[in-house]
Amino acid sequence: MSIRHWPDDERPREKLLARGGDALSDAELLAVFIGSGRRGQSAVDLGRTLLADAGGLKALLDRSRDCGIGAVASCRLLAALELGRRYLDAEVKGLAGLTDPAASARYLKSRLCGYPYEVFACLFLDSRHRVIAFEELFRGSLDGASVHPREVVRRCLAHNAAAVILAHNHPSGVAEPSHDDRTITLRLRDTLGLIDVRVLDHIVVGDGPPISLAERGWL
Repeated sequence: MSIRHWPDDERPREKLLARGGDALSDAELLAVFIGSGRRGQSAVDLGRTLLADAGGLKALLDRSRDCGIGAVASCRLLAALELGRRYLDAEVKGLAGLTDPAASARYLKSRLCGYPYEVFACLFLDSRHRVIAFEELFRGSLDGASVHPREVVRRCLAHNAAAVILAHNHPSGVAEPSHDDRTITLRLRDTLGLIDVRVLDHIVVGDGPPISLAERGWL
């Protein structure tokens, strides 16, 4: 059945206007941008198919230029993704200083959630803990990413950072830090300390609330 024949409170656009974005599933949000489905598929059905084929929303958006939805819909998704990134960057850069683990955790989860593989990233800060830049430095498999302290040092020097917040995701969805996570955190803390860059935290992102190693007392 075409979406236009659905009850008003079930149509993605009407639901979005009446109840807000939180009320929509990933497939329904995609349907708003896609606009129309294919023969035998509503836009929501097409959204579900695209998500399943890509392996999730993050993976789909990362290859939205070539996901089989046409140039117009691809442009809409790319524009929405860029607007979201700019909004998040403006929000976090507008903070007087990023010293609250909850604030940094929210930002980092929005940047790292949804990857089907492990990603290690850094949030570079100045001496007043204001954000200079966010960078994804290493990517790995489901089993982990190889983190090279020398490269982290190089990027800290390039940004003239005074402090850094480390972050990575767990594709399994379980954010509990592993023994290796704690080991690399201490190794990076000691290495960056040699160039007077302070490691403020290491945030681990999963399906639930992110976990702060600093809050656990592991830094």
